[in-house]
Amino acid sequence: MALWLNLGEIFRVNAVKYPENIAFADRERRYTFPESNRRINRLANGLLAMGLQKGDTVSCLLENCIEICELYIACAKIGVIINPVNFRLVAPEVQYIVNNADAKAFFVHDEFAPLAEQIRGELPQVQSYVVVGGEREGFREYEALLAASSEAEPTVKVDPADTWILLYTSGTTGRPKGVVRSHESYVAFYLINGCDFFFGPRDYVLTCMPLCHVNTTFFSFTATYLGGGNYIHPARSFKPAEILEIVQRERITFISLIPTHYNLIFNLPPAQLRSYDLSSLEKLLCSSAPARVEHKKAILELIPGVRLYEGYGSTEAGIVTTLMPEDQLTKPGSIGKESAGTDLVKILDENGREVPPGEVGELYSRGPMLFDGYYKLPDETKAAFVGEYFSAGDMARRDEDGYYYLVDRKKNMIITGGENVYPSEVENVLAAHPAVFDVAVIGLPHAKWGEEVTAVVILKEGAAATAEELIAVSRRQLAAYKCPKKVIFIAPEEMPRTGTGKILHRVLRERYARP
Repeated sequence: MALWLNLGEIFRVNAVKYPENIAFADRERRYTFPESNRRINRLANGLLAMGLQKGDTVSCLLENCIEICELYIACAKIGVIINPVNFRLVAPEVQYIVNNADAKAFFVHDEFAPLAEQIRGELPQVQSYVVVGGEREGFREYEALLAASSEAEPTVKVDPADTWILLYTSGTTGRPKGVVRSHESYVAFYLINGCDFFFGPRDYVLTCMPLCHVNTTFFSFTATYLGGGNYIHPARSFKPAEILEIVQRERITFISLIPTHYNLIFNLPPAQLRSYDLSSLEKLLCSSAPARVEHKKAILELIPGVRLYEGYGSTEAGIVTTLMPEDQLTKPGSIGKESAGTDLVKILDENGREVPPGEVGELYSRGPMLFDGYYKLPDETKAAFVGEYFSAGDMARRDEDGYYYLVDRKKNMIITGGENVYPSEVENVLAAHPAVFDVAVIGLPHAKWGEEVTAVVILKEGAAATAEELIAVSRRQLAAYKCPKKVIFIAPEEMPRTGTGKILHRVLRERYARP
């Protein structure tokens, strides 16, 4: 039986061990561990006074803010399950998740209060509504809740195996499904991250990925678990110049970003880019989508000595593989070897047989976190992962040295004239064009070929390129059947994405499919 401190207890311990360290900060506020712990205790006791009990669920619809961090830890202290809802979702999607989670309370930012009011009559389980950021009629105000509560440590017994978080998948292939994670599963990941990424009490993390996403639960809270701090920045306000200014001013040591973020950063004028002092950055993570080699080289040139990591994982399986700093340029395109948190990764064909090195097959993984993970489905059945393999639907290959290379999502594969085309291969060729900011390749129905390879392209601001030019570029580097037959140009805001910036190829196929 595991004897870990739960994730509420460790925060109390850190308030004693690191009394001067900042736990959470934003542009206007900063709280040390003792200050944060007192606020979190008030919130935890306020939740208990609202009638919540161990095992109940609290949903929240919050942009990145200190309050959502406090809610995570307060729930951990009293055994309440936190269910963070993606703030980019619309009313029917939010309604589905809150109901499916059986939430008894609902925390929302003031800007989302109208949405909560819209679905309030359809949330029969929710008994209490709390608003962050300002007063709203029909909601209890967050700071008033804290002011009316005790800052004494709650006395609820929470075991390491108890559930902490109920996260919902991003829904890239259909309706979101809830994934349950325990305290001890996260403790294991935090210790793994501490070893692999060298996290410690002197780290100061810039959190600009959504705090409703698994990425931040893995990395932002690794810092606080080990005595380090978090500077919280709104996830919907990624302005590259502002981000670099924060790194310089706050002396940030780590950021987790996605390729789109790096793309935006390197679109800044070179002179401006080099005007910032980024020497405090010790490590960087790129995840959620494959990183481009040219971006990796640019990062290492811009910040000499920074340790660059690339991670592959999922809400269900956690961190599956990690490409370590020493392999970034020697294994271009790889997602790394199995991480320390993975028991075994296999590539299997459609018959379940293991695929030899070099060939493409579906990526299956099994990690130590899967013993407590399961889907929370509408009929309340639990598809347990215990001792089983899990597939996120990705296709990959493994080289002779054991490094994995993500080829594409199985559902995104295009079959044209009987040939398989992996969109990521075509996207990498087109993305290297100097005028291309971002690109997604999809298959659209075609009477003769079955599917027609189609590129949906966002051009860089002020840049120009024609469809013929991009098709010609692909023909010089790819077999003819892989090359786009059509190019569709769109504005940046027209590209459908998940909350973490992944392109939704499914939505593009639905949008541009011929009748």
